[in-house]
Formats: sequence, structure tokens, C-alpha cells
Amino acid sequence: MAANSPIRLGVNIDHVATVRNARGGRHPDPVKAAEIAIAAGADGITAHLREDRRHIVDDDVTRLKARIAKPLNLEMAATAEMVGIACKVRPHAACIVPERRQERTTEGGLDAAGQRAALRDSVARLAEAGIRVSLFIAAEPAQIEAAAAIGAPAIEIHTGAWCDAVTARDAAAASAEFERIVRGAALAQRAGLEVHAGHGLDFITAEQIAQLPEIVELNIGHFLIGEAIFDGLGDMVRKMHAAINRGRRKIGAGG
Repeated sequence: MAANSPIRLGVNIDHVATVRNARGGRHPDPVKAAEIAIAAGADGITAHLREDRRHIVDDDVTRLKARIAKPLNLEMAATAEMVGIACKVRPHAACIVPERRQERTTEGGLDAAGQRAALRDSVARLAEAGIRVSLFIAAEPAQIEAAAAIGAPAIEIHTGAWCDAVTARDAAAASAEFERIVRGAALAQRAGLEVHAGHGLDFITAEQIAQLPEIVELNIGHFLIGEAIFDGLGDMVRKMHAAINRGRRKIGAGG
């Protein structure tokens, strides 16, 4: 991929389901949110099916697969149940993430280096079903090397620590975390991995990370859904695409 090629934007619609589930019933519908996001230019939809079904539920996944016109990326733990569901539904992609029942959101990257055998089996089963697999990991050499050894064709770099430092205006920590992402993205590309990124991104951080030529996909959810309360999801998706495109144009243009 050329350095200035467009970055794919995946919109995570989990928290539309969070609002729905707070009261019960079918409103607001995450599938409708997905259709609005796609109409506004989203390149794909991401949904996280958790063990406790705290937001997205099985019916959402089935309806998303049947109704949306762009790729569906299923975030999931590498459990037998989730791998089985993915192989049955056959989304375009599956991103394997760590999962703990008590956490509000995915708080850290997957320990690919410590779970090679189990992850290798899950990745192989998903690949056999024709599903593109990525591993959600920190930008650490050991994790990137493990992802390549496991046979995953892609990784998604966990950007949460960097985004938290930016939000906290901790310039030193933000700089250190971003440099780690820069080095990790370059290492992953050298290892033959497709490089995605996500977690905690907003307009400012998405524009900055889009300047890394290795990045080909960003998956963004909580920020977009939150801002959509005030200005509408379609407008937020268009604004995010504009931010990403601004960052992409800076590659080779001196920043």
C-alpha cells in the first residue's frame, strides 16, 4: 500500500447497544447506527460480542451480517464459544481481544506472547472459515513477533495509553507512548503484518496517527458514539474521515 493511500475507518457501534440495554427493548438499534455510519462513509463496522452480552448480543451480530453493505469486524475473545459463533456467522474479520468480565472496556492488549498455542489454534480455525484475523496487542516487540509467529495476518495496536496521556496533557508520557507506536508499526510491517490501530482515538489523535504510513485501518467507537449525541452520527463519521485524511496528506509533506 502506498504511504498516502486512504486509511479504512471502522466504526464500533457497541455503545449504541449499551444505551439500548440500559432500558431494554430494541431502541436505539445498533444496526441502524451501522447503516447511518456506512452511509456517511464508514468503511466497515466493528462490534464486540462479549461473554456476558453486556452490549452487543447474538441477534445484533446476525442482523449486522445480513443487513450492512460493508465488512463486519467481530471483536471477540479467543474462547471456544466465540470462535464457534464467528465460524458460523462468518464476518469479514475477527479481532481477538483480551476480556475480563469486570472491566468496563478492553483495558489492555492481548498477551499473544504468553498464549501462543491457544491463539494459534483460534487463528487457524477462523482463517479456515475465511475470516481475516487480527490480534489486539500493545506495540511491544515481543507481542508483535508473537503475532507473526502465531500466523495472524494483521494486528491492531492498542492506542489507549497514548490517548490517555494526550487527554491528561502529559506531554512526556504521550511522546513516549507515541514513539512506541511508531516503532511497533514499523516492526509489524517488516514482519509482514497488516497494521491497524484503535482505542481511545478522537479527532486529534486520529489525525496524528494517520500520519504513520504503516497504518491501514483505524477502529473508533466510544468517542464517535458519544459525540453523536450532540451532533449526529453521520456528521461525526464524516468529520472523523476528514481528520484522518488531513493526517494522511501530511505524509511526506513535512508534517
